[in-house]
Amino acid sequence: MTTAVPTQSSADPLTPLEEQTLRDIAATGVIRAFPKNTVLINEGDRADSIFIILTGRVRVYSSNTQGREFVIDFHGPGEYVGEMSLDGSPRSASVNTVEPTTCAVVSRTLVREFLLAHPDFAEHLIMKLIHRVRATTENVKSLALTDVYGRLARLLDTIAPPGDGVRVVPERLTQQDIADRVGASRDMISKLLKDLVAGGYLSVSDRTITLHKRLPSGW
Repeated sequence: MTTAVPTQSSADPLTPLEEQTLRDIAATGVIRAFPKNTVLINEGDRADSIFIILTGRVRVYSSNTQGREFVIDFHGPGEYVGEMSLDGSPRSASVNTVEPTTCAVVSRTLVREFLLAHPDFAEHLIMKLIHRVRATTENVKSLALTDVYGRLARLLDTIAPPGDGVRVVPERLTQQDIADRVGASRDMISKLLKDLVAGGYLSVSDRTITLHKRLPSGW
């Protein structure tokens, strides 16, 4: 298992777990490898395990009975999903792999024991939950109070590395990927991207989006 050693505090919710902590908690669970597009967690199911991501990447999403999906977040090595099950309630969202992924699957009982023995991990979990609640609040506010363009601009500005010049979005996104993440139709996203390309604000090549200048506040 190879993960980058973070340079920030292990309590920082934006920083993956420190390598030693990752090794220690992984050792308490069962290591499993999952192919791309495997559903790890189904929304509404009752289960008592969390998934510590060792390699690969997963997508957290919610869907309705018509099959429409809203993407909540993505997570990679050193992060974990399924922690909301620690209270014994049904799963609050679904999770699937977006590339081949290896996880340590750890039961709720073992996670609780680990929390008692490792206060640094307990602090990291608390901060992670606070961060995710804040992010969820921002998403709800955005959906309720911001138009589709505003949500698109916010997404691109959030996922592109910060900088004053040209910024390249590291994720290769389809128009449907973007639509799922901002709660809009693919046709609307297609129209907005074409308009932004025509205005010289961005370019799209092989699903790679490059921001050439600051996006306008409204459209």
